[in-house]
Amino acid sequence: MNTLKIGNLTARLPIIQGGMGVGISMSSLASAVANEGGIGVISCAGIGLIYRHTAKDYMEACIIGLREEIRKAREKTSGIIGVNIMMALTNFSDMVKTAIAEKVDIIFAGAGLPMDLPKYITPECVTKLVPIVSSARAARIICEKWKTLYDYLPDLVVVEGPKAGGHLGFKTNQIEDPDFSIENLIPDVVREVAIFEEKYNQEIPVIAAGGIYTGEDMYNIMQSGAKGVQIASRFVTTNECDADIKFKESYIKASQDEVEIIQSPVGMPGRALKGEFLEKVKQGLTAPKSCPYNCLHTCDYTKVPYCIIVTLYNAYLGKMDKGYAFAGSNAYRATKITSVKEIIDELVSDYNRVEKLALS
Repeated sequence: MNTLKIGNLTARLPIIQGGMGVGISMSSLASAVANEGGIGVISCAGIGLIYRHTAKDYMEACIIGLREEIRKAREKTSGIIGVNIMMALTNFSDMVKTAIAEKVDIIFAGAGLPMDLPKYITPECVTKLVPIVSSARAARIICEKWKTLYDYLPDLVVVEGPKAGGHLGFKTNQIEDPDFSIENLIPDVVREVAIFEEKYNQEIPVIAAGGIYTGEDMYNIMQSGAKGVQIASRFVTTNECDADIKFKESYIKASQDEVEIIQSPVGMPGRALKGEFLEKVKQGLTAPKSCPYNCLHTCDYTKVPYCIIVTLYNAYLGKMDKGYAFAGSNAYRATKITSVKEIIDELVSDYNRVEKLALS
């Protein structure tokens, strides 16, 4: 299995752990993945709730929380640490500035097109900038805009397909359409990105995300031109995952037909596990009474069925009757709580087995 080169960074394994909020992928999970040679990612979505007692308000708590989680991860690993920052966050700018000031290795920006992300670069910046896209067109637009406006190209591009967990960059009718599968998306994005690589003599690795679960999945998608993969759901059922055990057990107990598409208050479709709370949503029993955090640009509490940040925070705490778990399409395949090392060893072993068979 090849290494993954991102400018002057080199990950021993081409495996990125996907960012999962609220609180699911924090310093514990991220550092464990980094220690095994992959890239660990802290999600800053809702981090202010977890650190709410450290500041006078939610926004300040987000800055303190992100700073603390990056520093905790640095204490536990010398590997590569990234931060996932959703474009939909009202404090997107603060989160980017904090991550850069803390010299985090990589910022992954998704849930919208991060058109102006390079404007936050400082003279001392060492942080790589990575957009998460769901089409070749989006990859092209970002490359063009960043180069034109900031003389900067993405250091890497993550392509998230419709089998991912959490918020999806697709219309509901596209999610099951084979034309939008990750297998079709990757070659298109690789071709678009290659134009900029050749023109500006800069390598821009393309990473595949969404529904990738095994080493065989890794091998197959990397034959389509991806230089690596992003995996999230597989790491939930690990000892190192930052979520409560009841959150992890919801994956283990889930069956395939309990993985469903929902409409999120963020304004995007999302993939989650069925449960008591989502049943209440369907019955219209969950309307929020106020908006205490103003965390999302796209959310109007008078029109949405529930406060997503509080709901996901409840799930992180294991209060599954008051929240739900986002999950990828293959999350139901989890059968036990294991370790990050065991999962990565299994991914590598399976990848090598398939590669050996292909070459024989």
